[in-house]
Amino acid sequence: MCTLEQRGRVFVLTLTGDGEHRLGHALISSLRSAVASAAEAAAKAGPGSALVTVGEGRFFSNGLDIGWAGTSRARLGELVDALRPLAADLLALPMPTVAALTGHASAGGFLLALCHDYRIMRGDRGVLYMSEVDIGLPLPPYFGAVLRAKITSANALRDVALRGKKVKAAEGKEMGIVDAVYPSAAETAAEAFKFAEQLAARKWNGGVYASIRMSMFPEACRSVGIVEESDEEKRKHFASKL
Repeated sequence: MCTLEQRGRVFVLTLTGDGEHRLGHALISSLRSAVASAAEAAAKAGPGSALVTVGEGRFFSNGLDIGWAGTSRARLGELVDALRPLAADLLALPMPTVAALTGHASAGGFLLALCHDYRIMRGDRGVLYMSEVDIGLPLPPYFGAVLRAKITSANALRDVALRGKKVKAAEGKEMGIVDAVYPSAAETAAEAFKFAEQLAARKWNGGVYASIRMSMFPEACRSVGIVEESDEEKRKHFASKL
């Protein structure tokens, strides 16, 4: 379902196989385990790590496993609830994160990409697509919070959430959703890894990095269940780093 490989200072998390990488209970659990393993290994290694997430085949991820959910709103709710802590894991991860979008990222897969710090996308194929308005499902509250945090242009947010726009790589870069575009899947994955190496080489303190990230997106972090530090805890944390 997924693999985690450490290449120097960079952890490469790969959604394996040629399928759609639908986010069911098993894949979400596997992804959470891999992210936790990366965090644990990085803590032992000391400052200076980064994570790249990439999907094999035509899809980064085509969203929640609606085939398993079928017409059951209860099952769909289970998957929505299961994805929430994975989003929290990524938003609180003590290292920079890069999503290498070598294929389509739809609905929950798009959300997964947005939970990374950077998005690098192939230009020859693939779209970003928040499908809920087209399939008649309301956005879960934490989806909305992450969208608002990561898509800062009001028009871009409107087009993604209310128009169901299928955003290609060049459009995504213009909209501020995508950071860089490369011609092919192979180049996209390679450049994402190279960029992650550059980030890891800065040897930032992971705890400080995560704290700054969470302070930048407080609403999104609260929505996925990340407990915000009190002002006193923030002062103590700050003082301990001086």
